[in-house]
Amino acid sequence: MAKILRSGYTTGACAAAGVKAALIFMTSNKMVNNVEITALDGTILTIPINSINLVESNGSEAIRVEVIKDSGDDPDITNGTSVFTEVRRIAGEEIIFRAGEGVGTVTKSGLSVPVGEPAINPKPRELISNVIKEFFADPVGIEVTISIPAGVELAKKTLNPVLGVEGGLSVIGTTGVLRPMSEEAFKKSLVPQIDVAMDAGYDSLIFVPGKIGEVAALKLGLPKEAIVETSNFIGYMLEAAVEREVKNVLLLGHIGKLAKVAAGVFYTHNRIADCRLETIAACAAAEGLGYKAVKQILNANTTEEAIRIIDENGFERVYQKIAKRASTRAYRYIFGKVYVGTILIDRENDILGMDKFAEEILKEFWSKGLIICSPNNLDGRNFL
Repeated sequence: MAKILRSGYTTGACAAAGVKAALIFMTSNKMVNNVEITALDGTILTIPINSINLVESNGSEAIRVEVIKDSGDDPDITNGTSVFTEVRRIAGEEIIFRAGEGVGTVTKSGLSVPVGEPAINPKPRELISNVIKEFFADPVGIEVTISIPAGVELAKKTLNPVLGVEGGLSVIGTTGVLRPMSEEAFKKSLVPQIDVAMDAGYDSLIFVPGKIGEVAALKLGLPKEAIVETSNFIGYMLEAAVEREVKNVLLLGHIGKLAKVAAGVFYTHNRIADCRLETIAACAAAEGLGYKAVKQILNANTTEEAIRIIDENGFERVYQKIAKRASTRAYRYIFGKVYVGTILIDRENDILGMDKFAEEILKEFWSKGLIICSPNNLDGRNFL
């Protein structure tokens, strides 16, 4: 029988629970061990309160509440971390949100929160506002400061630095309920990179499946702000690029990953599709590589071994053919709505080959002064 995965609650729900515990103490002088909040989808969440203390904040007294994040069975990096909220009354009728230690600040436009604001997303703000309305019939001035001390280090393991959230984590959550991460949710979390890149003025983007592609792109001097990580969801991200009217996409990644795209595979997880060696072997055979070498490629353990076989036989031209095929397949996949070029690299981040569309995209970056080496002579190879 399949295990039923346990749900948890988001950092936004932790903060909202902290605010509720603080307001209970503020209005009735009671310390509670847990609170109930209503998530934005109507789910009732019972959240334990770890501590409640009076502290000094900005020259006045505030109530500081600690909640321990429980992500359920979701592999969330913040599971078990402390989320602190400090609540204090202020003049006026606004609810003011502040970023404490470990909560980031937005530095790039294109996200759901304006530049300069704490990275506390709209839904958590709404959830907290709903809690405050439970205690006050009329608008009141409340300042809410959220801190996640572990967030300074944890943020380095997220996309926040790429998205322009500096100094810590984002306080996120759609409803407040944290259900075990679905593939769909992960895909959606990648898309804002496109919005941020375009808002920074880039209509030609570099799609990298992972770290190898990112390192290679930076080695070429391509602008970091235009780099978008796709993970295994290359097709999904291409479709997102079409929706946002991106002009060009440069696929830049390891040959083992992009050879799958050349075979028409756009979800590239190795458990779903692993046709790397077959694709490389077929393209090499089409270029005239002998039967013995083709068989060696098919029997290779890794793509690096296949690269060695190709190079030893002087068939480096096959890399350009694979790159061209990947671009053609991708272009067809999105019905020609975005131009696509491809650059294949090895594990040392060196270029193996590229197609003409990739060259044209690189020329555009070069003409704008956004690449440090001429497209005419990349890594000692002349591709033009």
